[in-house]
Amino acid sequence: MHTINTTTGSQDPIDPNRNLDPDQYPHRNPSHTQSRRPRGFAATAAAASMGQADSDVNNGNITGETSSGGGGKGKREREKEKERTKLRERHRRAITSRMLAGLRQYGNFPLPARADMNDVIAALAREAGWSVDADGTTYRQSHQSNHVVQFPTRSIESPLSSSTLKNCAKAALECQQQHPSLRIDENLSPVSLDSVVIAESDHPGNGRYTGASPIPSVGCVDANQLIQDVHSTERRNDYTENFYVPVYAMLPVGVIDNFGQLVDPQGVRQELSYMKSLNVDGVVIDCWWGIVEGWNPQKYVWSGYRELFNLIRDFKLKLQVVMAFHEYGGNASGNVMISLPQWVLEIGKDNPDIFFTDREGRRSFECMNWSIDKERVLHGRTGIEVYFDFMRSFRSDFDDLFVEGMIAAIEIGLGASGELKYPSFPERMGWIYPGIGEFQCYDKYSQTSLLKEAKARGFAFWGKGPENAGQYNSQPHETGFFQERGEYDSYYGRFFLNWYSQLLIGHAENVLSLANLAFEETKIIVKIPAIYWSYKTASHAAELTAGYYNPSNRDGYSPVFETLKKYSVTVKFVCPGPQMSSNEHEEALADPEGLSWQVVNAAWDKGLLIGGENAITCFDREGCMRLIEMAKPRNHPDSYHFSFFTYRQPSPLVQGSTCFADLDYFIKRMHGDLQR
Repeated sequence: MHTINTTTGSQDPIDPNRNLDPDQYPHRNPSHTQSRRPRGFAATAAAASMGQADSDVNNGNITGETSSGGGGKGKREREKEKERTKLRERHRRAITSRMLAGLRQYGNFPLPARADMNDVIAALAREAGWSVDADGTTYRQSHQSNHVVQFPTRSIESPLSSSTLKNCAKAALECQQQHPSLRIDENLSPVSLDSVVIAESDHPGNGRYTGASPIPSVGCVDANQLIQDVHSTERRNDYTENFYVPVYAMLPVGVIDNFGQLVDPQGVRQELSYMKSLNVDGVVIDCWWGIVEGWNPQKYVWSGYRELFNLIRDFKLKLQVVMAFHEYGGNASGNVMISLPQWVLEIGKDNPDIFFTDREGRRSFECMNWSIDKERVLHGRTGIEVYFDFMRSFRSDFDDLFVEGMIAAIEIGLGASGELKYPSFPERMGWIYPGIGEFQCYDKYSQTSLLKEAKARGFAFWGKGPENAGQYNSQPHETGFFQERGEYDSYYGRFFLNWYSQLLIGHAENVLSLANLAFEETKIIVKIPAIYWSYKTASHAAELTAGYYNPSNRDGYSPVFETLKKYSVTVKFVCPGPQMSSNEHEEALADPEGLSWQVVNAAWDKGLLIGGENAITCFDREGCMRLIEMAKPRNHPDSYHFSFFTYRQPSPLVQGSTCFADLDYFIKRMHGDLQR
């Protein structure tokens, strides 16, 4: 087990030399800090900074206090004690958060997103070889390498006589003679004879099995019942294998051209035939804003999509339709190029601030700036009105498919690449993995919003973006903002990052509220990105620039999922693929498994349904197994699993390709038709 660093990544919040936030602590002078009594780990971490503070308090050197008014003085003391309590609690939480992050990242402990002390103790106990049941029952497993069937043990107060124990032992020995596959562990004490039976098996690879059936009386256990419990536990461990997870295949982007026409009907028909032979449940289609409303505002061309949907209907496949409000082809996307609508680009020539802007003033045309969601800069319409009109037009034109139930879900594109994120990693700007990216908030609308928020806090000089956050291909340790104990965790840093992430959450809320109106009771899907590089650093720099305020001492996904839950959204998570070697992941400080674990469990903790999508277009049997394990966790206590999976395929998918056989296996496993 790895050694966990329990020290905090930020300065001690009670350091008298540190600038305190006057907005949160208006009655405190930063030069003189009140005494406090930290406990536990906090006492050790805060000892150095406590000395001066205690001395000031004992000498009465506290600015702003007067000796007049006994009642007023008592009230001020109570208020100060409340502040001290808040600081102690904040410091304690910071330490706890870092401990949990270390256990997850370096110890591979499966702790929930909001773990408490019970979760930590249970994980440590299991690591030490103990067994912990869901109700908290904890017991020591036998060190034998054989298979154990564990039943609830009797308490010391149980009325168990010595004669009963002898009868139990005798019956157990008879059971062993009749059933050679069972034997009693000779090292067990007499009190344990009625509770533990060791099972031997000639089949390698089997694990330990935990029986759930209590023993109803003080009599001995029938061997047949023991064997039945073993087999029932085997079935329970494979229970998630039987879940049916629908699989959707994504059609290639180029099936509809830039004029809104279906390019190759016969080729599409052949593609659909292959998909049907694989027993996929449906297909995913991107409806591109830049094509449908490409030339004139509120002039929608759906004819090509109507022809395509009719072909899909002939094969009796379900549809998931993506409202694609982003460009395609700006990064490494092949020969197909789909831009934002031409009339939007024309507006951008006169008003380039409708696009996201980096610190150097370079504009990103991947999607529209979220800061114009409520600005009437698009021929008299706001950003969210443009999105709503597009969605409403689709709902009206394809009403028959909604009535038939052919359209199973609508995915709403909320940012770059259709994912809920800022366009912080643009390859056309020179970004290369694993660069941390750049903040995208230097347009006039975002800067106005930031300055307004800073003035509301009473710190107008905070109303600008960071100056020391590096460039697209920087590494966290190379920047003053993202480095260990960097400015990201200062008062300004926390203010800025909170504002930056709230802009992302606010955009999601604005668009989803209208999507619910347009599509009524149809399932809504939102895609969440997998930004797993720099995940092993304290700042999680790449996630911060993408809009997820998720450093090692803060959960940045739960606030996002809390908003999605309000609109009953299904989350689609882009599952990281094995395209990088372990050495490359180490150099990038990447942790795909750690990020996936956090995101998936945070969504489940909020009660959200979650689906998946592969990040790479082709994978072997090992890659299939990895995705299956993520979609259908083998030992999840609540039997959670993905509600669907979207397969991004090579273009086009052809029978006999290297991916085809493994894809067939993958779909059968997802459908529960094959077992391990």
